[in-house]
Amino acid sequence: MAKTTKLTLTEWDTLHNNGPFPLKLLYKTKLESPALMPSDLDRYNDAAQEIQSLITEAKNKNEGFRAYGSAWSMSKIAHQKERMHFNAHMNTYFSFRNQDLHALSGYQAENLFLFQCGNVVKEISEKLAGHGKSLKASGASNGQTIAGCISTGVHGSAINVGSVQDYVVGLNLIIGPNPGDIVYLERHSKPALNDVFVQKLRSRVIRNDGLFNAALVGLGSFGFIHGVVIEAQNLFLLKRYVKELKKDKAIELAQQQNFKTFDGIPEEVKGNGEANIPYHFKVFVNQYKDNGKYVVEFMYKKPYKLNYPDPFPVIKKSLYRDLINLVVQIGSGIPASIPVFINLLKNSILPTVDEVSTGTLAETFWDAPYQGPAFAISFGVSHTDAEKALKILSKVSIDEGPVPGIFAMRFIKKSDATLSFARFPTTCMIEIDGVRWNEKKNLITLNDLSKKMIEALQQANIPFTLHWGKNADWKFSGLVDHMYGADATTWRKYRCSLLSGDMQTLFSNAFLKEVKLDKKEPSDPQLIQSLL
Repeated sequence: MAKTTKLTLTEWDTLHNNGPFPLKLLYKTKLESPALMPSDLDRYNDAAQEIQSLITEAKNKNEGFRAYGSAWSMSKIAHQKERMHFNAHMNTYFSFRNQDLHALSGYQAENLFLFQCGNVVKEISEKLAGHGKSLKASGASNGQTIAGCISTGVHGSAINVGSVQDYVVGLNLIIGPNPGDIVYLERHSKPALNDVFVQKLRSRVIRNDGLFNAALVGLGSFGFIHGVVIEAQNLFLLKRYVKELKKDKAIELAQQQNFKTFDGIPEEVKGNGEANIPYHFKVFVNQYKDNGKYVVEFMYKKPYKLNYPDPFPVIKKSLYRDLINLVVQIGSGIPASIPVFINLLKNSILPTVDEVSTGTLAETFWDAPYQGPAFAISFGVSHTDAEKALKILSKVSIDEGPVPGIFAMRFIKKSDATLSFARFPTTCMIEIDGVRWNEKKNLITLNDLSKKMIEALQQANIPFTLHWGKNADWKFSGLVDHMYGADATTWRKYRCSLLSGDMQTLFSNAFLKEVKLDKKEPSDPQLIQSLL
């Protein structure tokens, strides 16, 4: 049987020290030993029963229950003040055969995998590589769990791929303590698994596009995500270039996405004069020092081969692996004096660089180099608003601060998930990352900085979203309705139709209440019918 350790605590914190937050009880569940229970499927189903027993405990105490993985989020989205469950030890997985697929499935069995909730991106990549496969995209690093990634919409800068949730094809949810409370969701328009396999998961199946898309970015509040079925692809390589570009050219590429006419990387220009479209495009911006240039990261997708140069000597030393690492390196670590740190940013142009490396997705987006106290605010806007929004947000950070952080722009394909922040045909994520400061020393608070940024974008009539897992003034009046409109109501309707009233309360938390997504909507059985 799966075993759960129960720890009585007083507080809990995120990886980047954005708390601490109060907590009564922490659960850690480990799967039964393979020696005692050889079948991965049996161990998976056994763990589901254990989770249901913990849900029963929480329900009987009239307390909340919330799962978390790597505590990567900087918002308090993962926090529940009463009972939390640490998922990372629940990390088995399955591959599939043709006989497991739905008769109408358009997927190839060799590309489908079910990963239990606690698998982190790094171990998923290792497991997939054993099958000659790769994730389609990831975030900037590899430490998040798969369930946490999709719950908050983790993304990279894969222009034509999307976020992590966009290659998910099935969700196995535990929505309550009863025998019928384990469900498997997938789209009715794109079914993946057949009923026979779903029954092996002791689940009932619901094939329904609307319900699936609502649950996909479920903010941890659509039940306990036990398993995630993803579509992988064959291993591929990414050729990475980090270069300086003139500011105007970098902004032009951001605004127009006219990569086919970009000749700045001769190796990526074809014989007909047309350039390859990058897999990944990212722009680094130090708003405190304008030298007329931006550092830009391009990655181009290449066929996999065995004999490619080791990318780690370049990647390990790269300042431009992620934004917070760059900020810390410019400041030579975290100084005792934030004003000194800001002066360094004001007097430092971004380090000149001309890097080239080739590696797999997992090698390129490797271990996070910095995991200390940090903040991040990330807005999603249409790429056509990128230049204007960047100017507005940069001005706020200077005028209302200054604050110890700098900006980057990443670009992602529109998501079908109801509450994905990738709402635009091409979404530009404008993020400011930096180190936490002492808000008592006559500096603006992080919350007020976010508030000023929200107000500035609203005043400029620029539609925007916010990254669910990043810092923000989440109590800002009407924020979610402003960002998502009717989709926020749609999301609540699906949630209230799938979960019973007591489970809606149990799987809620302070974050959900702050953003008004805990509001009860009338239950509609028609919304959660299986449509195939």
